[in-house]
Amino acid sequence: MRLVRSPGHWRHWLGGCGVWLSPLGLCLGAACGLQGPGVALYVAQVAINATVAEDVLLSVAFSCPGVPTIEWRYASHKGAQRIVAWQPGTQAHVAPSHQHRVCTFDNGSLQLLRVGPHDAGVYVVTVSEQLLGSSLGTVALHVSEVLYEDLHFVAVVLAFLTAVGAVLAGLLWVCNRCGRLWKQRLLTGGSSTERVELQDMAY
Repeated sequence: MRLVRSPGHWRHWLGGCGVWLSPLGLCLGAACGLQGPGVALYVAQVAINATVAEDVLLSVAFSCPGVPTIEWRYASHKGAQRIVAWQPGTQAHVAPSHQHRVCTFDNGSLQLLRVGPHDAGVYVVTVSEQLLGSSLGTVALHVSEVLYEDLHFVAVVLAFLTAVGAVLAGLLWVCNRCGRLWKQRLLTGGSSTERVELQDMAY
């Protein structure tokens, strides 16, 4: 036996549900209206070349209607780890591996102090807000050991200058030798007047 509902029955049921569906729809609409543009993140420089012992600023900026949470992570061939997380205006939670090695800013930027080769890698920043979602960006950091490069450069320059000095010394010796031979030849084969003049010049 098949039960058939009349149109009037459905109208009555939907009318009763409208008592609680209407407030729910209003709440959802309000939530969507409060969401706004969401979280936007801007990375000033996606790749940075630094030298050993230099302070490096990973500069970013964000826009968020609410109060976001900012988190920086470090990724290398060894894996990924969290460096620091904070909310603007509050104290940052810094990982033990980076204690006293980082500075945070309310605009989301992070400064690394006295970087070394082990700091090279990719840094990932995430700006998230519970209702508005999240946005992330990356910064690739390359750290070069300038000390060894400078020593290599100095060694090459010194070798070049030594070679140039040796060549110049050889040329001076040849010129001096040729000059003496020329004077000797003039003294032995020249006129008496020329010999006297050359002797005077020699003395």
